[in-house]
Amino acid sequence: MGEPSKTAAQDLLPFHQKLAYGAGAFINNTLAAAIGGMMIVLNLGLGMNPALVGLLGAIPRLFDAIIDPIVGYMSDHTRSRWGRRRPFIFWGAITSGITFALLWQLPVARSETFVFWYFLIGSLIFYVAYAFFATPWVALGYELTPDYHERTRLMGVQNFLGQLAYMVSPWFLWIMSKKEWFDDQISGAAALAILIGAIAAVVGVLPALLLHERFQQAPAEPESTMTLRASVLDFFHGFKTTISSRPFLKLCAATFLVFNGFILISSFQFYVIIYYVFGGDQELGAEYAGYAGTLGAVSTFLVIFIVTWLGTRFGKRKAFVVSTLISMVGYGLKLFAYNPAMPLLILLPAPLMAFGLGGLFTLMPSMIADVVDLDELSTHQRREGMYGSIFWWVVKLGMAVALAGGGVLLNVTGFDVELAGQQSASAILLMRLCDALIPIATSLLAIWAVMTYGVTEESALEVRKTLEARRGSGAAPA
Repeated sequence: MGEPSKTAAQDLLPFHQKLAYGAGAFINNTLAAAIGGMMIVLNLGLGMNPALVGLLGAIPRLFDAIIDPIVGYMSDHTRSRWGRRRPFIFWGAITSGITFALLWQLPVARSETFVFWYFLIGSLIFYVAYAFFATPWVALGYELTPDYHERTRLMGVQNFLGQLAYMVSPWFLWIMSKKEWFDDQISGAAALAILIGAIAAVVGVLPALLLHERFQQAPAEPESTMTLRASVLDFFHGFKTTISSRPFLKLCAATFLVFNGFILISSFQFYVIIYYVFGGDQELGAEYAGYAGTLGAVSTFLVIFIVTWLGTRFGKRKAFVVSTLISMVGYGLKLFAYNPAMPLLILLPAPLMAFGLGGLFTLMPSMIADVVDLDELSTHQRREGMYGSIFWWVVKLGMAVALAGGGVLLNVTGFDVELAGQQSASAILLMRLCDALIPIATSLLAIWAVMTYGVTEESALEVRKTLEARRGSGAAPA
């Protein structure tokens, strides 16, 4: 295999700009991990039916999946002195932090129905604010550099910083359950949410304040004012064009499978550790789950370096296959390492499983940036927002199905929270099998999808040459 192409000096991003973009990844991951990871309190702390908890995770994400492409389109077509993305990122970070903090001030001593509707309405409001931050932030990353390999390095840095969120998030349940700090898990969730919201509002604005946009206006798209009807038609035309890209659809499918295969069984890990390894001891189980999660997050830092090197040396597709195969070994190990006789073995699968999401979110954004260039070649438009939003639309749509399915699946296993540590042997066995085998199956399908992804380094370089001969580098003034 030939040597990879060398990145030109003008295409290299200063490290502080990569850090600034990575700050957005930290907030994006923190909010995503918190909204999902803290929901277990609705079951363990309030006794809500797991199927209802699953619906509370699914319905807002379905709504979010609708909002994302709209925000992406708005971002692509915004014309302001501050750019197309930065105003959304700035105000989206602040409002997401505020709405997240308010969401978790849960009403106590109220009916299950009342809490369900309170949390559902609050979640819908939060996800609107979250979309206005996350979608333009994703789009901004696609345009920061035009270089094939520098994109991978940028996404490696942002994924590295984003993993800091996952060092802390495995401890959320333990923090909320700490009797020395809080009266109960509900008051623990309320306090934790205020802290998370404040961090989101302060750190989330950094990409808007410190980064420059390469395309203040999209190439070959003069500033104009369209009627509402024309805007709606243009939106659906752009949506149709985006989902007609076969390379893009394959990347979406692979991400859907790897990420949502994990999400489907994400709560199972806590339940297996608590009720199988530790016989129903929630605090001790949460503590060891925290150890495993933190080890996985720390391991992901090394994984990102490895995958970034593999991607720039051997190609993004081969790097994805290798990292996903390693993660499958980790998932399989859970069947043996989650052992009541040797609880420390819980830590063994974590570093291997880290290759799954660590490789996925390093390589996929870089590959989608290449697809955006390919789209511009044929459409003469820059539509990072639409591509980014539809990519995450697919992820969140799958996440909604996975969260709803996860609650139903937990009921199907026969798990009953009222039984505490006296769960049936069949329920424990089914939870363990789902926990290990479901992500293995979805990962295999993802490898199949990526093996036929057709954009190579050579083709991406040719696309870039053609684009810059047609419209220039597109670099925005500093």
